[in-house]
Formats: sequence, structure tokens, C-alpha cells
Amino acid sequence: MYPAELVKPMREHLTQVGFEELHTAEAVDAIIAKKGTTLIVVNSVCGCAAANARPGAIMSLQNAKRPENLTTVFAGVDKEATDKAREHMIPFPPSSPCVALFKDGELVHMLERHHIEGRPAELIAENLIDAYNEHC
Repeated sequence: MYPAELVKPMREHLTQVGFEELHTAEAVDAIIAKKGTTLIVVNSVCGCAAANARPGAIMSLQNAKRPENLTTVFAGVDKEATDKAREHMIPFPPSSPCVALFKDGELVHMLERHHIEGRPAELIAENLIDAYNEHC
């Protein structure tokens, strides 16, 4: 577990633009069960989360179509919520950071760490926008 003061600015990077933090398995199940689209960002302390994943997810929201529910769990902090989110992301192996789009409870798009690491935030945003245009 990471100290709260260390992850606070990393959490706020997403929450200040409207992402809801999920801290329990029940919260994850409840949001995924909702009709419509839900984006889950598995946040992380790593550099590719800071430079690529979070900025890319935020940039993607400038699109006309976007997920109805914007959520995040924090790997290494919100263990129960992160584990439950990852259960819903099967068959993809756990990775941090990662971004998943669900529609009516079904996983429809996934960006794993290897899709994020070393790629510019703009490319991540474009990938997510394509998914929003198709599913939202």
C-alpha cells in the first residue's frame, strides 16, 4: 500500500475532471451493472500512468461521444476494488495502468499497460475516442 499523501495528487488528476473513485468491490460491481457505458481507469504510481494513461484518458473526454460513467480504482491502494475491476476485465491479465470500457456490463474495449507504456497521451486519447465513437 502506498501512503495516502503520495497518491493524493495522482488521484486528484482524475477526480478533478469528474472521475469517481471506487474503493470497494461492491462499488465496482454496481457501476459495471449499470446500463450504458462505464470507463474504468486502473490508476498507478508509475510514470506511464502520469505521462500517458491519465492525460490520455482526460484528453479523450473532449469527444462528443463519451462514457456515461467515469470511474477509477488505484492499484496498490484500493486493493479490493482493483481486484474486482480486474475480474471484470478477464481474459486480459492484470496490468497497471490500464483502461477498460464497459457497455451494459460487458467489456467492449481494453487498453493494457503495453498499449500505454511508451505511447504519447494523444495516441491513447485517439484510441479511446475510437472506442467511444463505436460504443457510446
